[in-house]
Amino acid sequence: QVQLVESGGGLVQPGGSLRLSCVTSGFSLDRYGVGWFRQAPGKEREGVACFKEGDRNSYYDDSVKGRFTISRDNAKNTVYLQMNNLKPEDTAIYYCAADRRLGPNTGVRVPWICADFGAWGQGTQVTVSS
Repeated sequence: QVQLVESGGGLVQPGGSLRLSCVTSGFSLDRYGVGWFRQAPGKEREGVACFKEGDRNSYYDDSVKGRFTISRDNAKNTVYLQMNNLKPEDTAIYYCAADRRLGPNTGVRVPWICADFGAWGQGTQVTVSS
């Protein structure tokens, strides 16, 4: 059974940092596209950073380039998102995501750079405010 479990969110002041973690199970990290998305109130879910299957390169939305870094530890089945120089507009629920081939078929589907994403964690809230 595929699972993605995020942690590490919280309240941080502008300019601060957070590190999100996503522990996965039920699939091999390097064999599927994986990434991070976010959704702010009243807005659509948007891609933040991702890896393509079998590709060591990482990809980023322009809004986070130079501030966020995605990484993965295949041995620990964990994907990370290091977020530095956080801004109020980064406030959102952050979701760990994987290729929709991992299911469920009824889940939210978001095609973006690295994969057609459709397997999701429960999300972790990030709030950037003074």
